[in-house]
Amino acid sequence: MKNVYTVAQVNGYIKAMFTQDFMLNRIYVKGEVSNCKYHGSGHLYFSLKDESGALSCVMFAGQRKGLSFSMRDGQRVIVLGRVSVYERTGSYQLYAQEILQDGVGRLYEAYERLKAELQEMGMFAQEYKQPIPFYVRKLGIVTAPTGAAVQDIRNIALRRNPYVQLILYPALVQGEGAADSIVRGIEALDALGLDVLIVGRGGGSIEDLWAFNEEKVARAIFDCQTPVISAVGHETDTTIADFVADLRAPTPSAAAELAVADIRELTGRMDAYRERLSKTLEWKTEQYRRRLAELQRLFSQASPRQLLFDRRMREADLENRFRQAMRDKLADRKNRLSLLAERFHGLSPLLKLQQGYSYTEGPDGRAVTGIDQAAEGERLRIHVTDGVYTAVVESRKRLKRG
Repeated sequence: MKNVYTVAQVNGYIKAMFTQDFMLNRIYVKGEVSNCKYHGSGHLYFSLKDESGALSCVMFAGQRKGLSFSMRDGQRVIVLGRVSVYERTGSYQLYAQEILQDGVGRLYEAYERLKAELQEMGMFAQEYKQPIPFYVRKLGIVTAPTGAAVQDIRNIALRRNPYVQLILYPALVQGEGAADSIVRGIEALDALGLDVLIVGRGGGSIEDLWAFNEEKVARAIFDCQTPVISAVGHETDTTIADFVADLRAPTPSAAAELAVADIRELTGRMDAYRERLSKTLEWKTEQYRRRLAELQRLFSQASPRQLLFDRRMREADLENRFRQAMRDKLADRKNRLSLLAERFHGLSPLLKLQQGYSYTEGPDGRAVTGIDQAAEGERLRIHVTDGVYTAVVESRKRLKRG
């Protein structure tokens, strides 16, 4: 037998087909509640039925926080969820993500329809969004004058910057005439040339917030020349005004934080910038001072006056060295002359004469140094220290040597 599959394979294949079907992954189903059971685990099990059939549904405990009413049999509701297969039993069911009562469902359908129309017209396009100024001096607020929203905005704005000017337009934000009142508030504050507008209110049901889903309010926000921050409901609430506004804040308090810069943080940042700038200027000044000193040194070395001064210094140094060399040379010559004079002094005849020696000259004036240089009877001149003797040779006697 060919192409035989297990039960698990078939159930898995069917589940995959359900998963791939885009419509079944996000679908609204309306009907009457039956077999409604709250399980001890927190899950909610029920069925939706109409004249022709029934559909099993489950809402897990984690999704029930968005359920604003108690479910009971016989209620007519609209359920948002996805259809999938529970493989263990092979049954399919609707896994609910949101449950609305049928009247609310009609509002939600109108919401989705208007949202699609405005989006198609380009009113949500990012290129039309105006930037929120960083430093706001005049802040406009369109909201109820006695609600918690205006108090939250006021407290946070004044805490972040006590110098900001707050201008409130007391508008109706719920019930008949609320949309027209909000539009008048936007137009009135837009004419004052403010920096930013906050348009919003506190949380509530879809009926309570419906004024902010009106087309006239959306168009007033879109046409506003002043940047608009929407602050409608709680973080999970989303209105048409949020899509059209230049910036969406999850809550009125968050809108005040987005609109008003924290002056303490700004002051701290400015102090840090000032300190950094001061250090940078000091560093730059010191750097340029050193560079200037180096350039002055180089310039002084290259100037004609400095060159002339250096040449004169070198000439003076050479002259001093020459003079010193001459003095050293003369001293050396004087020393040598003294040595020679001392040496010649030892050889001086006068010194010899003073020591008892004499100098004998023959008749011809030549020195007599040997016995054979003078004959008997010749006159000799004998020089002594203080005079000259004249003598006659009477006899000669040769000395024996050795």
